[in-house]
Amino acid sequence: MRILPKKKSKITNLAISHIKDNLKSYIIVSLIFLIGIILGVLFVNNMNEKQINEVETYLTDFTNLLKNGNKIDSLQLLQKSIKNNFVFTFLMWFVGSTVIGIPIVLGIIAFRGFCLGYTISASTAVWGVGKGILFFITSMLLQNLIFIPCMLSLAVSGIKLYRSIMKDKRKENIKFEIFRHTVFSVIILLLLLLSAFIETYISTNLLAIYIPYL
Repeated sequence: MRILPKKKSKITNLAISHIKDNLKSYIIVSLIFLIGIILGVLFVNNMNEKQINEVETYLTDFTNLLKNGNKIDSLQLLQKSIKNNFVFTFLMWFVGSTVIGIPIVLGIIAFRGFCLGYTISASTAVWGVGKGILFFITSMLLQNLIFIPCMLSLAVSGIKLYRSIMKDKRKENIKFEIFRHTVFSVIILLLLLLSAFIETYISTNLLAIYIPYL
């Protein structure tokens, strides 16, 4: 009896097709993001003793608050996360819709990579490699599994729009590409809202479980 292979869903096929059609752009933005991470790590590694002490004080004060029974306000965190993701998506959509906005988009990608590299390096510098990585896994990993691909996809969508504007001057096609970029941004926003809920109700609980071991 022959077992037929499972058919891929339409969403999976669309995603694979999108990545294949824009592979060069994905490689570029991924490299820029990686460079940002490396710069964040290097920045922490080259901090002076005073700066390291300031980072250590901030992180230990934060964890001590949680150890002493202070709970994170879930509603406030959710509202803040949703607001930040909305502002981020709107900014990426807006600058990605302009001809001169692509350098800004790439700058945002590099900055987010820098922040991630800084956070990972700072936590490992304060608690050691093992505990620092576990801190990142429990507090930041899950939401970033959604956030990072969404961020890179938004950047690629903006690059695609830019190339379409440069190649094709017809208003009808430009309007269609702007509409496509807008719809794509809305879909990404919905996914980022999901990451906000994960950050609020899953990551914070994982962090609360792990905090006593820091």
